[in-house]
Amino acid sequence: MTERPAYLSATADAYDAVVAPYVELAQGALAQVPLDRAVLAAFADSVRADGAGTVAEVGCGPGYTTAHLRDLGLDAFGVDLSPAMIDHARAAHPDLHFEVGSMDALDVADGELSGILSWYSLIHVPPAELPPYFTEFRRVLAPGGHLLLGFFESEGGPTAMFDHKVTPAYRWPIDDLAALARKADFVEVGRMLREPQEEERFRRGNLLMRRQ
Repeated sequence: MTERPAYLSATADAYDAVVAPYVELAQGALAQVPLDRAVLAAFADSVRADGAGTVAEVGCGPGYTTAHLRDLGLDAFGVDLSPAMIDHARAAHPDLHFEVGSMDALDVADGELSGILSWYSLIHVPPAELPPYFTEFRRVLAPGGHLLLGFFESEGGPTAMFDHKVTPAYRWPIDDLAALARKADFVEVGRMLREPQEEERFRRGNLLMRRQ
């Protein structure tokens, strides 16, 4: 068995330790950000237009965004490194499936998924470790399947670590992240940048990609 990289163990432990305050912060967050809801709706529309197969939210945390995908008409399930977050997600959304796992080694057959949502979860992956994640996303997505990324954008600077409230994370130039996805055989469908709202520190980025 391959030993889990230290950054994955550190991320899981950090989120296990903050379930209650994180849940309080995350619950209802989408209601405050119409642009985020619009991007998620566009992702859901794209998946439904191609037959509405199964969608995974990778790095689902307490499951609120997975439930939002369900409310948008998708057959969605969630995966997260943190057992404590998965316990909360299962209790809060007993009608949905959640499992503990890592998004670089999903327990999903080749080509099984119609969509993947990574909503501020790749942010904790060190840049040098990120390419295999896109390779894994390509493996589990059917040809033509959809990938939506949510991340902190670097606002003209290079990829850089910052002091995320839970555990260290990275801000990415949107062009650089799109280029990494292209190397894994994804094509860009669209992108969005939004400026930080009150009490947010950084610009937010979204990339909607399609597997070739």
